[in-house]
This record gives sequence, C-alpha cells and structure tokens, in this order.
Amino acid sequence: METHLADFIRHTSAGREAEEILGRCVHCGFCTATCPTYQLLGDELDGPRGRIYLIKQVLEGVEPTEKTRLHLDRCLSCRSCESTCPSGVHYTRLLDIGREVVESKVPRTGGDALMRGALKNLLPRSMLFGTAMKLGQSVRMVLPGALRAMVPPLSSAGAVPQRSHARRLIALAGCVQPSMYPNVNGATRRVLDRLGIQMVEAAGAGCCGAVRAHLNAAEGARDDARRNIDAWWPLLESGAEGLVMTASGCGSHVLEYAYLLQDDPDYAVKAARVVLATRDISEVIAAEAARLAPLLQDCALLPESQRVLAFHSPCSLQHGLKIRGAVESLLTAAGYTLTAVADSHLCCGSAGTYSVLQPELSQRLRDNKIGALTAGGPAVIASANVGCMGHLQGATALPVKHWIEVLDARLSA
Repeated sequence: METHLADFIRHTSAGREAEEILGRCVHCGFCTATCPTYQLLGDELDGPRGRIYLIKQVLEGVEPTEKTRLHLDRCLSCRSCESTCPSGVHYTRLLDIGREVVESKVPRTGGDALMRGALKNLLPRSMLFGTAMKLGQSVRMVLPGALRAMVPPLSSAGAVPQRSHARRLIALAGCVQPSMYPNVNGATRRVLDRLGIQMVEAAGAGCCGAVRAHLNAAEGARDDARRNIDAWWPLLESGAEGLVMTASGCGSHVLEYAYLLQDDPDYAVKAARVVLATRDISEVIAAEAARLAPLLQDCALLPESQRVLAFHSPCSLQHGLKIRGAVESLLTAAGYTLTAVADSHLCCGSAGTYSVLQPELSQRLRDNKIGALTAGGPAVIASANVGCMGHLQGATALPVKHWIEVLDARLSA
C-alpha cells in the first residue's frame, strides 16, 4: 500500500513503523472473513481493511472525526486478522499508533472520558480493585442482574503447597485475577508442585500493563512494565528459570515488553530477557507431559456425566501467543472429551475493557460464543484467561473454569 505520511509523523519512530506496516497490506480482504465486528455489522469500516484505510488517511493528514474514533474503538484488538493475513501485517501495532493519533486530535469528553479514566485508575491497582470486588461479593445477591453477572462469588486459592524445589518459576499475580479467581494461581501452584516445580510471586509486581495499553495510556503501560521487570529481576538473577503466565492476556502483553521499552536504555536489555523467559502455563505443563502422564494414570475415572468439556481458546492464546492445541491435548490426556466449538477463532467479546466500553457488541459476541460452547452439551466450560472466564460466566449457569483448575481437580481425584 503506497503511503505519503504527513509531516507531523513522517520522521518519527511511530511513523516509520506505520509506513512499514502499511506497505505490507495488499488489500486482499482475507482479514474481513475472520473479523468479529465485521461479521456482526457488515461495515467495511468495522473490519481490519477499512480501519487500515482510516488510519492511513489520518497519518497522511486527513483530520479525523468522532466517527473515525468510533470505528477504531469498535475493534476488539483480538488479532484474529493477523492469524489470517497472508502478508504478515502487524495490524494491532498500526491500530495502537492510529488510536493514539486520533485521540490526540479528537479528545474524549463527558462520560466516555470519565469511564476510561476510572478504568485506567481502578483496574491496574490490585488493592483498590480487590477492595471494590470484595465489597461487591459481600452484597452480590442483592445486586442488579447485569452487575451481579460481573461479580463472581467469593472463593479462595485453596491449600498452598509449602515444599521448596530446585526448579522455580515466577508467576504474575496480576491485577484482577487474585480477587476474582484466586484459585487459578492456587491450582497452578499445586500442579507445578506435583511436577517438582516451585511457583513464586514477586513482591512489587502488579498489573502487566495491558489495561493501560488498550486504553491508549502508553506511558502508563511502560511504567507497569518497568515496575514488573524491577520486581522480577532479582529472582531471575538468583536462578529462577523463567516466568509463567496463568492469564493468556497478560502473557500476550508481557511478550510486548521488549517492543514497548526498545528505546529505554535502562530497560531494553532486561525487557528482552524477560520476553525470552516468559511462557504460558500451557507451554510449561506440555513440556512436562512425560512426568504428568503417570500422575493422570493414578487418577480415578471421570464419571460419564462430567466427561464432556468445551474449551474456549482466548484470542490472546490462539492469536496473540500463537498457542493452538496445547491445552486441548492436555485436557484430552486428563480424560475429557472435548466438544466441537463452531467459529472457535472468534472473540467472546470480553477483550479487556471492551465489555464495559462496547457492551452491546460485546454481549452479542458473548451470546454467539455461549451458543457455540454449549451446543455439544458440556458439563463445564474451560478457558485460559480471567477476562473471558468472567465474561462467559455472566451468561451461563454452567461452571466456567480455568483449564488449570480442571487439571488440578483431576490430579486431586
């Protein structure tokens, strides 16, 4: 795609990157076939190709409008289009550049600005969010239906292993997962302990930065990355073999740290090492398959009524981390029969803060996803990301669990 950038961005690092990305696009339109919002709305400007044209126009000097911003806001950043693109267009990075420019030229006002400001300041602060979540959980039964669906019942991490192991992995607690689903990291500790691996959490680490990044607070996201690197670095230097991510959304974002901090002389090298040391929990467990197999053989047989399971692969897992089939293989090895899920590549509508900022589209996507997940009559729905779990649970009576919780329960049987 031939591009003539305007003076305000032509000689910047963002401009050079945008020009390279735009140059890869060949207008083929394959991306529209896998774009969730294009499938719902049928508008070219609500698909990747149309949004690329909008961003190109803005970077070439055309003044954006609120309508321009709306079409960019409607994108889920699910990266399904990147999985489909035959030319390797890094659409999400172009989208981040475009959104930042458009927002600087068309500032947000009123309720939209207030809501985004609240999300940027509440969600990444685990103590503040945790306090608010506990309050919501204490009065959950009297909350209005829509709000109650966003507040999971109070739960615990369960028994925590006390054994030490020579092998150690650093886990990210995250910002919302500890208060919403503490058993995810609890289950991870127990499974890793059975495999001879100790899971530790670094004091001082917090939100991965994805929330601020998705809300166009780029410098805030970089600050989150720096804080986490500072917290993890002593553990990496003292022999921890790497980092394990139990939320695929966080893992996908942590893999962007080297890109985010590439121009920071104090953190560029450290960020690159963190990226190389980071693995999703599915990669860690899959690598221990030979040690896991005899543990599973000792488990009691699954009752037939509990055997059928539907797995929702988050966009951050299959499109962001490019991990496909690993979780499904582990669940099958654990004795589950997985249902076929139609349009499994499409987003459930959670997408970080999208379910709050674009509720109508988000709920339509969720309804479609729940229909696909429940079509095979599963006893449980499993996923790999806290946002997806909470979003899906709000629309079904079936239990929605992290797959590591499912595996932990099997190993405890």
